[in-house]
Amino acid sequence: MAELSNCPKCDALFVMNQFRNICQNCYNEEEKAYETVYQYIRKRENRTAMMNQVVEATGVEETLILKFIKTGRLKLAQFPNLGYPCEKCGTSIREGKICSSCAVSLRKELQNHETEEERKKDIEKRDKQGTYFVFDDKLK
Repeated sequence: MAELSNCPKCDALFVMNQFRNICQNCYNEEEKAYETVYQYIRKRENRTAMMNQVVEATGVEETLILKFIKTGRLKLAQFPNLGYPCEKCGTSIREGKICSSCAVSLRKELQNHETEEERKKDIEKRDKQGTYFVFDDKLK
């Protein structure tokens, strides 16, 4: 359901909905910026441009270009030198949220955690069983 909110960019009051979290004026500015970026990188000679070259040539902030990439408006398959930062280490990636080395690291940490949890459960289970042995010399 729609609710009143302040625009995070210009602080104007607007009705926020599930599709947009900025006011109409800021949305229109973003659309103009998108068109500027898209027209620039669409040219054959600019398709291999790096992020800093796109920012310099278009005057559009890098964060806004990253937003276009993350929302799927700019398809990275067509632009081989564009990417966005890994959410863990900041390395430039082209798909997902984290790079492959961070993914391997997280899997390893998760596996270590699971192993440790299993070890703790085994120790707890052994402690609960509590079998006692009595040695009696008379039984020999």
